[in-house]
Amino acid sequence: MSRVKRGNVARKRRKKILKLAKGFRGTQSTNFRTANQQVMKALRNAYRDRRKKKRDFRRLWIARINAAARMNGISYSQLAGKLKQAGIELNRKMLAQLAVLDPAGFAKVVEMAKGA
Repeated sequence: MSRVKRGNVARKRRKKILKLAKGFRGTQSTNFRTANQQVMKALRNAYRDRRKKKRDFRRLWIARINAAARMNGISYSQLAGKLKQAGIELNRKMLAQLAVLDPAGFAKVVEMAKGA
């Protein structure tokens, strides 16, 4: 049986992990074992939070729409139902943008929805 030398493979593996750990504090960026644990944790959090980001933005948009809708005398749920009845197909992101950047335009959309 011939001898297997793993020097290059092991060094490449460690360098890859330490490169990912760059910017971590203390030995978490220099010590391979702790860096490996922190990199695995960071990748796990990143995977989870890519999905969570979508939920968080939806909650933010709904909160903004609700606040603007209440200033126009209607709740978010009523507005959503009336927009659907009126056939106005604006998504939450666009409604939230309207509410923040163009309150007068948002008020017109609310009036159109109320009229239907």
